[in-house]
Amino acid sequence: MRNLLSPPKVMTFSATDPTGGAGLQADVLTLASMYCHPISIATAISVQDTKGVESLMPLDSKQIKEQAITVLNDVSVSVFKLGLLGSLENIRAVADILNSYPNTPVVIDPIISSGRGDILMNDEMKEEMIRLLFPKAFLITPNSIEARKFVCQENESIDDFSMKDTVGRLFNLGCKNILITGGHEQSKDIINTLYLKNGEIVPFKTERFFDEYHGSGCTLASAVAGFYAQGYSLREAVFEAVSFTSLALKNAFNIGEGQLIPDRFHWIFNNSSYEEDENSDNPTRH
Repeated sequence: MRNLLSPPKVMTFSATDPTGGAGLQADVLTLASMYCHPISIATAISVQDTKGVESLMPLDSKQIKEQAITVLNDVSVSVFKLGLLGSLENIRAVADILNSYPNTPVVIDPIISSGRGDILMNDEMKEEMIRLLFPKAFLITPNSIEARKFVCQENESIDDFSMKDTVGRLFNLGCKNILITGGHEQSKDIINTLYLKNGEIVPFKTERFFDEYHGSGCTLASAVAGFYAQGYSLREAVFEAVSFTSLALKNAFNIGEGQLIPDRFHWIFNNSSYEEDENSDNPTRH
């Protein structure tokens, strides 16, 4: 008999990645892994391998709107997830789409550059994302360097910003909740920190792995969107997403000469699990 129950639908906007490591493909794999149905809107076509991005061709903003609106007229989605949008015009187009769905949560992974350092968002695009999209976001998930770059002015240096000052400025820009990923910070373990709009600060500690990974940020942001779509609270969704992503990195595999690919279906073959630290909500492997 046909099962009429439908998994939660998450609409994700991002650029394609032919390696399947990052971008739209990473979002689809992650969401499918947690029994969400991914509705994928391509914003750009990338030329890249596991070592870096060679070029990026944004799709026409009209195509972006047509892709999304056609589906949204037919399907109700639980969460929007935004990744690499590719152009100033595409940022504006996505903002227009979101204006029609003010009650649907939005998770933004604001990607400024690739892991190799290839610039994927210029200053004008950053300003437009801050103006049009950050105030609509239920959660943004920048890494610690990206977070500083979003709030740093021309006469300032990102080295002068504490994370407290950075988060304060992000809240002043209209962000409601902020998850700062800590992979770029100098610490023994990785500390991903959730800053909630009520003032609460929740750190999540995971083991640091010393390989380089292709699409770890995409995986984490999509996992948060997926768990939230499944009905978890934001704090619970981040906890589960951090655990999920850490295991995906632990079980990452190599397909080329560059970064490893996170295994988003690690749970099928892996019996690793997490337990709560007795003094916190942080996941620890055993």
